[in-house]
Amino acid sequence: MIGIRDDFRITSLLLNIAHAIDHLMLLVFATAVATIAREFGIGRWEDLMPYTTGAFVMFGIGSLPSGRLGDLWGRRAMMLIYFFGMGGSALLITLTQNAWQLALALGVMGVFASIYHPVGIPMLLRYTSKPGITIGINGMAGNLGIAAAAISTGFFIQYAEWRTAFIVPGVISIACGLLFMKFAPVEEGAPAKRTIRQIELPPATRNKVFLVMTMLAITTSILFNFTTNGNGELLKARLPILVEQPVLLGILLAIVYGLSSLSQLAVGRLIDRFPIRNVMLGIIACQCPVFLLAAFSQGWTLYLVMIVFMVLVFGSIPFTDAIIARFVDDSIRSRVSGMRLAVSFGVSSMAVWALGPAVKAAGFDFALLVLGAVAICSLLITWQLPDEQSIRKASAAHSPQTA
Repeated sequence: MIGIRDDFRITSLLLNIAHAIDHLMLLVFATAVATIAREFGIGRWEDLMPYTTGAFVMFGIGSLPSGRLGDLWGRRAMMLIYFFGMGGSALLITLTQNAWQLALALGVMGVFASIYHPVGIPMLLRYTSKPGITIGINGMAGNLGIAAAAISTGFFIQYAEWRTAFIVPGVISIACGLLFMKFAPVEEGAPAKRTIRQIELPPATRNKVFLVMTMLAITTSILFNFTTNGNGELLKARLPILVEQPVLLGILLAIVYGLSSLSQLAVGRLIDRFPIRNVMLGIIACQCPVFLLAAFSQGWTLYLVMIVFMVLVFGSIPFTDAIIARFVDDSIRSRVSGMRLAVSFGVSSMAVWALGPAVKAAGFDFALLVLGAVAICSLLITWQLPDEQSIRKASAAHSPQTA
């Protein structure tokens, strides 16, 4: 017989798997883009890449209503829509026959994919007393989804076809939805209806934290989207032997993402032990010189440098969720996450749109230098985050009765 504690464990596991599915689904296209372009009669992969922009725009914009519904309606119900919607949209993609049909189907997937971050992560944090390591494990799960996208898509392209790379995770998502329906505890009430507040900041402090968090989310999302969508083609450009070996390319990318995922565990533990701002500054300060080095690296040297810059990119991802977990009350976390994601993913989706045209016009050298400049912006933004001691004092002074 499965008890309440086991239900929470199974629910947490499914929420982490959902994060893996979210990133896996959105990265299958980027891994298979050259193959799909040839099938659709498009000469270069750079010309097909912009057709995925709608998926990432909807991924961002959809976070706003998803977060609101998560707080006002309930997170369990929204996650059920997520699992079944992602599975259905993945199967829809397999029916497409041209670029515009594919763009529309990817856009539908983007709508359902937008549910996870503002709903799934706050739901996961509700069950833990150690938000740092919880966010780290969850982030690692998402990044392992990216690794799985690289290796599974390469395998299916070589031994089956690219559509199979969508069918398999689509079926898995639907199966997870059925398990979630069975094991996820029914919520006592929507988060927004809870009367006890654990955290309440004065407006000036809250606005500054939210501004820093949102601006940082934009820069980190640009780095994340540009690298994860472009790394495959970057490796093929700098290691030409990979052009006709999709399985080997997938394995190499899976190694990159698998190793990089471990950084989130380390960062999660650091966040639980040290001030977030100090950890953030240390990680982000290392990004710029590594991107500069990557711009001038070739062959296997570039591959080793790629591992380093992806460790730093993935290592910076938990910060905005950690800020929300530490400084935003659970009753409004989904809405705050949704607003942050709508802005950051909406802006960073332009990085995906610009990837193909930018590389076609100026090459990967210039693109990597631009990423280095974005990393400098992240560092300057992080410097503006108030220290935690002053935030706690402001919260206590503003609302002494918070739980």
